[in-house]
Amino acid sequence: METVIAQVPLTDAELKLLQTLIYQECGMYFDERRAHFLKDRLQRRLKTCQLDSFYAYYRLLTSREGKQELALLLENLTVNETSFFRNKPQLDLLQKTVLEDLLHRKQERRDWTMRVWSAGCSTGQEPYSVAMLFCDALAYYYLRNPLPFEVPSPKPLIPPPWKLEVLASDMSYAALRTAQEGAYSETHMEPVDYTTRLRYFEKAGDKYAVKHALKELVQFDFHNLKTEFLPRRNDIILCRNVMIYFDEAEQKRLIEKFWHCLNPGGYLFVGHAESLFGLSTKFRMVHENNGTAYQRLEAAT
Repeated sequence: METVIAQVPLTDAELKLLQTLIYQECGMYFDERRAHFLKDRLQRRLKTCQLDSFYAYYRLLTSREGKQELALLLENLTVNETSFFRNKPQLDLLQKTVLEDLLHRKQERRDWTMRVWSAGCSTGQEPYSVAMLFCDALAYYYLRNPLPFEVPSPKPLIPPPWKLEVLASDMSYAALRTAQEGAYSETHMEPVDYTTRLRYFEKAGDKYAVKHALKELVQFDFHNLKTEFLPRRNDIILCRNVMIYFDEAEQKRLIEKFWHCLNPGGYLFVGHAESLFGLSTKFRMVHENNGTAYQRLEAAT
């Protein structure tokens, strides 16, 4: 007969304390619809810490010794669901319209650096996808706009004078370790076609490893979007399926930060079910073939 472990009671006051702490730390907001998920994760962490009350757990989280446990709790509250080339219509818009616009504008003013920030990158499929799309877009761009000098051989993924910088950040150390390793199973690789696999991956046992040339374009780092110290001067920011964790006030604050983190005329990509409608007037919506992005407006202050 299976033994049922009794759950430690969680009072409304304790829940409120913990909800407030989580909101202050990372901006995640758990309303009544998601309270069950929060309670389940709290019970798991309480059991792991072998504590007998949620107030004791709160005391641990707010102590100097509890910093690691707080990081583990926050990591357990996010669902690291991602895949290569997720939301294809949006990435088609990124490759065929947004990158084309940025490459043209940058070449005109002889600015050869493209900066992309993948905020909430999870296990790395999104930033690697963007790096692959940029390499392909640049190759196609130069079929029609040849460089005025000889490209070195063997041809690099990013031909000089261009430079691509992809910063990928997350608040889950476990997800970042997987992303940095850059080795994916056959199941993870399902959306990646044969030609793309040949160009950007190497078979390593039962996994596919991201090739060094692509890997060195992406830098992984820990970032909490609640902080004010966020990467600046980006041409593109992808923050997809992250704002769903935030309430409206925190969403507005985050979008304001993104406006400041983008270069003039830069683009913001949010999740398929997310929108800037009613949250900001500092962006214009770009919509093509079911793909949506938001371009920073310069008239707004």
